[in-house]
Amino acid sequence: MKSNKKKSNKKKSHIPFRLNLLFFTVFLLFAALILRLGYLQIVQGEEFETQVQRTETTLATGTVPRGEIYDSQYRKLVGNNPLQAITYTRGKGVSAKEMAVLAKKVAQYIAMPHTTQLEIAEKFDLSKRDLQDFWIALNETNLNKRLSKKELALTGSEFYQKQISYVTDEDIQFSDEEQEAAAIFKRMNGTYALSTINIKSENVTDEEVAKVSENLLSLPGVDTGTDWVRTYPQGNTLESILGSVTTEAKGLPENKVATYLAKGYARNDRVGSSDLELEYEQVFSGSKSKAATETNQNGDIVNSVQSYIGKKGDNLVLTIDMNFQKIVEDIAYKSLAQNRQGLNDRVYVIASDPNTGEIMAMTGQKVNPKTGEIEDHALGTINTAYVMGSTVKPATVLAGYMDGVLTLNDNTLVDEPLKFKGSNTISSVFNRGGSIALNDITALERSSNVYMSKIAMRMGGQFSYAPGLNLKIDGNEVIKKLRGYYGQFGLGLKTGIDLPNEGIGFVGEDITGVQPLFFSFGQYDTYTPIQMIQYVSTIANGGKRIAPRIVDEIRGTDEEGNLGAIETQLEPTILNTVNVGKTEFNRAQEGMYQVVNGANGSARTAFVGAEYKAGGKTGTAEAPYDGPVESSKGSRVENRTFIGYAPFDNPEIAVTVVVPYLPLPNTSRENTAIARQVLDAYFRVGAYKNLDTQTNQKNAEE
Repeated sequence: MKSNKKKSNKKKSHIPFRLNLLFFTVFLLFAALILRLGYLQIVQGEEFETQVQRTETTLATGTVPRGEIYDSQYRKLVGNNPLQAITYTRGKGVSAKEMAVLAKKVAQYIAMPHTTQLEIAEKFDLSKRDLQDFWIALNETNLNKRLSKKELALTGSEFYQKQISYVTDEDIQFSDEEQEAAAIFKRMNGTYALSTINIKSENVTDEEVAKVSENLLSLPGVDTGTDWVRTYPQGNTLESILGSVTTEAKGLPENKVATYLAKGYARNDRVGSSDLELEYEQVFSGSKSKAATETNQNGDIVNSVQSYIGKKGDNLVLTIDMNFQKIVEDIAYKSLAQNRQGLNDRVYVIASDPNTGEIMAMTGQKVNPKTGEIEDHALGTINTAYVMGSTVKPATVLAGYMDGVLTLNDNTLVDEPLKFKGSNTISSVFNRGGSIALNDITALERSSNVYMSKIAMRMGGQFSYAPGLNLKIDGNEVIKKLRGYYGQFGLGLKTGIDLPNEGIGFVGEDITGVQPLFFSFGQYDTYTPIQMIQYVSTIANGGKRIAPRIVDEIRGTDEEGNLGAIETQLEPTILNTVNVGKTEFNRAQEGMYQVVNGANGSARTAFVGAEYKAGGKTGTAEAPYDGPVESSKGSRVENRTFIGYAPFDNPEIAVTVVVPYLPLPNTSRENTAIARQVLDAYFRVGAYKNLDTQTNQKNAEE
């Protein structure tokens, strides 16, 4: 009995010990596991989460077609031609060597554009530095063996420059095939992590697309896609106004990189670089496509899933009718080609709706001094300025009323030669020696220099004149007053046109002697043609200064890729209203009517037989030459100008003509001849009666 009891006790004590040991061991393991998980989650969790997000899924963006430009009748002026493209999206952390090796693979499947007439490196638009960069990317380990320990310790640009210095001419003696790879590497190396660039987008063949597509698994980041290139269905019409875009190689302008990057652009994005393309960049750019991009531990892109297809940029519809634009261009071109004299090398013409500021046509025709050919220079209408002469006289008359030195009961002055002590004589062309009493209307009709001079004298406090006496006015104060009044019409100020880099003309500084009197009839400051069209439009519409514009609508794109619905309808912008009474304003308008229709009007000859009634003002100004012929800079030339509008009683169109740099003396009437032709074309009268039929036939032939 005792022996059995002992055995039983031994069994009971042995089994719980093993279980306890097992439980304790399991406890220790679980405790270690919990501690490890806690360490990973709490201490290193944020780091691992960031690493997973960085290396596994990242958002990459792609380009979309740019918005297009149409005329007022929805004819396409600037479009996009779709192209096949071979693209590359650079992964994160991809080294130069990896890209160089990849470039050699891609070169097996595509041929880069080249010019056979040039040396090998130049064929593919490669510089010596490009070749050195490619060689370094493939041979950096061996290259660094050429450097001393001290040189290897250098960093940044100093180290790179030292590496370059050890690359020999023999190192970069590449074959044609290697040159192609170098050209591909140059394109790849110019992009940034997770941004896409076109390796090739011009003349990509179906065979090249097929070969690349078949080998995508071995070409990380490389893909096939589509690109676009700007096209101009109307040729070079309005070329300098429509503007241009940067190339993909140039990308963002250096002086605006930070601004564009902040708006979500990539460095290699094409953006507007001038004129309309620049002014409406945000409209044209559209919304980029987006793709969830998966990368491996090396940063190579292993998969990309598009999450947003992107949206093509919106389109502009201009205020300009291209048929009318081409007619106005032709009128200006023929005038310059057939009638240019001396240093005259350009003609500018603008037509607009005076009630809305909408530009109907604008052109500059200018001789290229290198080729002798006449070229488009429409941009000159907003950024070149000239002394405009007597066309400012209606503003001077209204300035007299605004200043109070003219009134409805006191507006008759004597036109007589003005001779002040120590100064040249001021006289009017029609009256070199007599005395003729003129009111404001007849002074404009006959273009009296003296009448305007006496307005300026009155502004300075001098109401009487006697030959040989001193001019007793504060010239600076008088010109300051006149500039203030002229500014109400837009003269000397930016007009607000929807184009960048508008000029404002030259403002003279040295006011001496009788200069304020010359200023009163347009012989001092300079103005741009666009300022003149705003000025005459302000007179035509009764005193509202309206910002000129060439864009009428912003439209989207429909599902078929055609011009879509209106997204924004632009409205007239009234900048200010001229501060003068309606009756006084009407007298200035009546004076302009007499210029064109009166017995003594300076434009009457040009408008004989016109089937509409117009108002206008001619201008003749003697000024210093400031054109491209350096040897003639500063020589005296003559500018012929015209401003006008029609129909006189209910204006629909305003016109400005500037013909500068004519020789002295001159009898040219091209300013009024051009204006008559432009107005005839608008109203479809005279030689332009069957214009619609002629234009349609010409367009069909083209």
